[in-house]
Amino acid sequence: SLGLRKLVEKATYQGTLQSVNLSKKASRIFPKKGKNSQVERPEDVKKSDLFDLKLSEEQEMIQQTIQQFASQFMRKNAEKLNVDCKINDEIVQEFQALGLPYYSVPESLGGVLTNKATVTQMIIAEELAYGDLGMAVALLAPTSALNAITQFGTAEQQEQYTPAFLDEAKPLSAVIAVNEPSALFDPFQLSTRAVKKGSNYSINGIKASVPLVNSSELFLVAADVEGQGPAIFIVESSQAGVSVESQNAMGLRPAALGNITLKNVEVSEEAMLGGNSFDYATFISYVRLGWCSLAIGTAKAILSEVIPYANDRVAFGEPISNRQSVAFMIANIRIELDTMQILTQRAAALAEQGKPFQREAYLAAVACQERAMEIGNDGVQLFGGIGFMRDFPAE
Repeated sequence: SLGLRKLVEKATYQGTLQSVNLSKKASRIFPKKGKNSQVERPEDVKKSDLFDLKLSEEQEMIQQTIQQFASQFMRKNAEKLNVDCKINDEIVQEFQALGLPYYSVPESLGGVLTNKATVTQMIIAEELAYGDLGMAVALLAPTSALNAITQFGTAEQQEQYTPAFLDEAKPLSAVIAVNEPSALFDPFQLSTRAVKKGSNYSINGIKASVPLVNSSELFLVAADVEGQGPAIFIVESSQAGVSVESQNAMGLRPAALGNITLKNVEVSEEAMLGGNSFDYATFISYVRLGWCSLAIGTAKAILSEVIPYANDRVAFGEPISNRQSVAFMIANIRIELDTMQILTQRAAALAEQGKPFQREAYLAAVACQERAMEIGNDGVQLFGGIGFMRDFPAE
């Protein structure tokens, strides 16, 4: 209905042929494949010393499609789903109909991806967050896990799990679990431990603020391996020792956040994402870019609300936008928003070209963390007392 379907009709057909169609989460089977010496990775795009802020024709079409989806299904339902603390099935089904997971999977595995599409994926995250941050996190969580397996997984892991992500009848729900319940959390200083026992690993620890914690079938868990450092393990939610607990988190309630407790969870060494060649620092840099894009989309939404309100709200005989204190605050929102966007696009462009981008991703993350909080606070303040009222999207 939003005009994107034709691009993925062929991929949809191929994905359906490969898919695993089972009705219950507990009965989902991830069949192990034979040894495959060829790992499928999307190729880097053409290298350049510049990054182009102008979107391609395809990127513009995708952006417009997601904007329509965000306006039609997300923004108008944001308040209700914030109260419900979950995203409804209708929105999920409409999002799945867009076929976006195919843009994360190489053609050889049933998708449509030939070259890396990091910039396009950041555009999608940004436009979804413009609709609603909590729903964007919920909708993008499985695709983020798919990106991790596509980008870092071994050939066996790709063949084992990718078909389930492309299953149209019941796509695999999987999430990344890195955060932990500690102040000033550092993803490179993990409390969750994985201890090697023979050919297996025993994982113990707690993961916090994990989206879709009650409905996910697969968790990509970050854990520290003694003598090796941080790694990611693919853990099925039905495994012994895995328990989940819901959280009522402010601002992200539609994402249905929660904690995962892992107590002596036994996984095979094949469950380590990417094996010994896994690059954890690059993985975290991609995660940072995703959150940067979500912050940018949310900031854009704030700006779109405060400008018409400031122009329409009359106080002391004139619109409040005539006051310099108000006008300067709105101008600063736009300035900081552009800063966030350029830093994030620079890092995404480098990642897409296969160049080092960890420094740029970190700088973008620092800027977005600081400026997004400031923009959110200013957005509420510009509405005055009604900024705290649920009648207005600023709240």
